[in-house]
Amino acid sequence: MRRRRLVPLLAVSVTATLAPALATSTATAAPAATPPTASSSAAKGALDRYAKQKPQWKRCETDSPAELECATIKVPLDYRVPGGKRIDLAISRIKSTAPDKRHGVLFSNPGGPGGRGLYMPLMMQEALPESVQQKYDLIGFDPRGVGRSSPVSCDLEPEEEDWLRPYKKETFDKDVAWARDVANKCKEKAGDTLPHITTRNTARDMDLLRAILGEKKISYVGYSYGTYLGAVYTQLFPGRADRFVLDSAVDPKRAWRGMIQWWAEGAEPAFDRWTEWAAERSEKYGLGDTPKEVERTFWDLVAQADETPIEIDGRPTTGDDIRSGMRGAVFSPEYATEGVVELKKAAAGDPASAKKLAAFAGSGRTGTAGAAVAAEVPSDNMTASFWAVVCGDNSAAWSRDPGSYRRDAIKDKRRYPLFGDFASSIKPCAFWDKSVEPATKVNNKVGSLVVQNEWDSQTPLPSGQALHADLKGSRMLTVLGGEGHGVYPSGNACTDGTVTDHLLTGRLPAKDVTCKATADSNAEARKNQKRDALPGSPLPERAPDRF
Repeated sequence: MRRRRLVPLLAVSVTATLAPALATSTATAAPAATPPTASSSAAKGALDRYAKQKPQWKRCETDSPAELECATIKVPLDYRVPGGKRIDLAISRIKSTAPDKRHGVLFSNPGGPGGRGLYMPLMMQEALPESVQQKYDLIGFDPRGVGRSSPVSCDLEPEEEDWLRPYKKETFDKDVAWARDVANKCKEKAGDTLPHITTRNTARDMDLLRAILGEKKISYVGYSYGTYLGAVYTQLFPGRADRFVLDSAVDPKRAWRGMIQWWAEGAEPAFDRWTEWAAERSEKYGLGDTPKEVERTFWDLVAQADETPIEIDGRPTTGDDIRSGMRGAVFSPEYATEGVVELKKAAAGDPASAKKLAAFAGSGRTGTAGAAVAAEVPSDNMTASFWAVVCGDNSAAWSRDPGSYRRDAIKDKRRYPLFGDFASSIKPCAFWDKSVEPATKVNNKVGSLVVQNEWDSQTPLPSGQALHADLKGSRMLTVLGGEGHGVYPSGNACTDGTVTDHLLTGRLPAKDVTCKATADSNAEARKNQKRDALPGSPLPERAPDRF
C-alpha cells in the first residue's frame, strides 16, 4: 500500500455558521431570523467550544496502514442541551494524495443503522480512482452509539437479536413478549442515551465534525442507510452539502417500518422474474418448463421443510428459513436457481453444495452474534444501535397495539408470500418510548446523485425513485438489470464514470441517467454485498437484516 503525503487541514473560521443550525433540536439550514435569546446564546457558546476541538491524530492500530489516522472528539449527547452530557465520536482520515489538487473532505457511511464507518476510508481508498483520492481527504467515523463512538448496549443475548420472525398463531404471544423484553432491556440499560441515538443527531455530529476539520462544506458517499443519513444532512444543512452520492437509497417517507416492509414488497416482482428465468432454462436446471411449474417446485420444497426440516450443512432448515433466504436470493436469478437446485438435492437426501445453499442456511439469524467484536464494543452493539435509530427516528410509524401487527402479518403473508409476515410482524419499536423529535421531512433542492440498481434486495428501485423525488435538485442514475445492494464502484464504465465525474467536478448530469448492467458489474455488486467485512474492520457491515 502506497504511503500518503500529509496535507494540512484548512484553517477557516466556521463556528459562527455552525451554532445557529445546531442549537435546537429542530435544526434547519438557516440561522434564526430573530435576535438570539440568552438560552440560544449560551447554546451557541457551548457549540463554539465544541467546534474549537483539535483532533489528536494518530495511527488507528499498530497493524493498520500508517496513512489511516484516527482521533476522538466530543459531541453533545443532546444538541438541545449542548452544555450537558458529552459522548465520544471516533473519527478517521486518509489525507489527499495530491495537496495541490485537493478540493475538500469526502465523508462516507457504510449503512446500518449500526454499521461502523471508522474504517470506511480504507474501503474508499481501495475502491476510488486515484483522481478522486487526489481531490479529497477521506473521512470516516463510527456514528454515535456505534463501535468506538460511546457504544450502546441493551445486554441482549444472541437469541434476542434474532428479530425477523415469521408470524405463527401459536408463537405470536411469545414474539410479543420478546419485543417487549428487548425494548425494556434497552430502556433499563441505556434509557438516558438511546433517545439521542438518531439519524438527525448523527447528521448534526457530521456538521460539527465539518466545523472541527475547518471545512465550509462536505462531500459525501453514503450507502443504503447512509443515503437516509445523507438526505437528512442535506435537509438540516443544505448550504453545507457539496457533492453528495446516495447509493442504494432509502425512501425517507417509509423510515423505518415501511422500509422493512419494502423487503417483502420488493421480493415479489423479483420472485416472478426468477420463475421466468429458471423456466427458460429448464433443460439445464430442471425446475419446471413454465414459471408456474418453477413456482410450484419452490413452494413444494417449502411445504416439505415445514413438515420435516431439510438438513443443510448439518443444520435443520425449515420452510421459514427457505422463504427468508429466498427473499434475498431471487434478486439474482442465477444465484437463486442454483440454490434451489441444490435445495432439491438436499431435500431428497442427496449430496448438495453447502456454498450454493448458503442463502437458506441460518438466513433468519444474522445480527452480530458470533462475530469477532472489538474488546471495547459490546457484542450486541450493532443491534442496540439499530433499534435506537429504527425506533427512535420515527416512533409515529410504529403502532402501540400488538394486535395490529398480527393483523398486518396475516394480511401481508397473503400479499407477499415470501416475506410479508417477517416484515410486518411485531418488533421492539411497538414498546419503544416516543421519539424526542419528529422524523425529518426530506424536501429540498440540494444537488445530489441518487444511484440505484434495478434489482436490489434491500432498497428496491421504487425506494430510490422516492428519494429522488424528495430531493428536488437531484439526478438519478438507474442501472437497468443491475443486481446487488451497492452500486459504486462496480467496474461498469457508465455507472462508475457518472459517479466519478460528479465527485471530480461537482457537475450533475443534465438529466437522469440510465445505464445497463453487465455480467461483470453484477458479479462485482454481488461480491460487494457478500463482503464479510470492510478492510481492517472487525465487524461485518452488510447483512440481510440491515440497510
